[in-house]
Amino acid sequence: MILEMKVPSPGESIKEVEIATWLVKDGDYVEKDQAIAEVDSDKATLELPAEASGIITLKAEEGDAVAVGAVVCLIDTSAAKPSSSAPEAVVEAPKTEVKAEAPKAAPVAAAPVAAAPAATYASGTPSPAARKILDEKNIAPASVTGTGKDGRITKDDAVNAVPSMGTPTGGSRGTERTKLSMLRRKVAERLVAAKNETAMLTTFNEVNMTPINLIRNEYKDAFKAKHGGIGLGYMSFFTKAVTRALKLFPDVNSMMDGDHKIAFDFCDISIAVSGPKGLMVPVVRNAENLTFRGVEADIKRLALKARDGQITVDDMTGGTFTITNGGVFGSMLSTPIINPPQSGILGMHNIIERPIAVNGKVEIHPMMYVALSYDHRIIDGRESVGFLVAVKEALENPLELLMDNNPKKALEL
Repeated sequence: MILEMKVPSPGESIKEVEIATWLVKDGDYVEKDQAIAEVDSDKATLELPAEASGIITLKAEEGDAVAVGAVVCLIDTSAAKPSSSAPEAVVEAPKTEVKAEAPKAAPVAAAPVAAAPAATYASGTPSPAARKILDEKNIAPASVTGTGKDGRITKDDAVNAVPSMGTPTGGSRGTERTKLSMLRRKVAERLVAAKNETAMLTTFNEVNMTPINLIRNEYKDAFKAKHGGIGLGYMSFFTKAVTRALKLFPDVNSMMDGDHKIAFDFCDISIAVSGPKGLMVPVVRNAENLTFRGVEADIKRLALKARDGQITVDDMTGGTFTITNGGVFGSMLSTPIINPPQSGILGMHNIIERPIAVNGKVEIHPMMYVALSYDHRIIDGRESVGFLVAVKEALENPLELLMDNNPKKALEL
């Protein structure tokens, strides 16, 4: 029986996928549920499992765009599984053979080499007139071959000498042209659309990370031991600070839909993570209701799925606000691009010790620049600046504003 395997629908709005990689070859025997291909949609990379066991015949090439529901391969389910137990070959001991010694080739006489002219004090030495010209051209005498007697550099040699322009010779100048994946093409399309279709502005501030570092240093070991290896990172503090600020400034937690504004009474926070296929933004659902442990556990789960290529469309659908952390790559300051149709995105950056004024005195503290990009069509300056200040206040006073002055309870220790 020949089974036709068709492309399943990865999501409601996806009509086409691209064959990224075939994990099997034409004519291979495949087992049921074995991953046979990776397919790219405009939202995620998914594995295509075999629907039955049998011999596979491929009907699409890598890089082909195929419609959802189209046949991509055939599986002959009546084909017998090839035996993996082949009879062992008998290995004979190598026979010792006496080989006749090949006649040695007669030695080849070396070609005579012309004797190099003997070097003298004059070799490479410019004449007075030649030296003056070389100095004017800023040319070293050693780079000029003299044609005068015994190799002396003559005036004509100096006149004809050309300064080296550093022209590359012999280096590699190859190019490679590769087609972008469907996911990368969609990301590019969305980024351009975000710049062209929104009134995007960015406001900046800085955060003193000392209070958070003190809490992490005191409780991170106990937190990790209590919660099964989950670390107490910065993302839980930032996520909690953002959800608090979104409640204070609800316009930042809304989006445009034509002539209407859609406001949300929940906070689904998209967290930008780096995966093998590029940047992905899975969503932490109802982050406003999660504890520190809940936020860290969900971010870890989504990051592992992205790293292993197991992220799904549902994991990345929705989101009312985005947090991106360029600091893990060393970024000091950047302007993040809005993740449409959302209206705001918070950019985190690296932490650097800098001198700041504290109560009239100069002190060294770990500081981070933060940036909020927002859609000015729906968010005014007062809301954007107020939102970022609220985030800063919560991060610089986490005990009172994020932990209700009880860190052990907040961290479930």
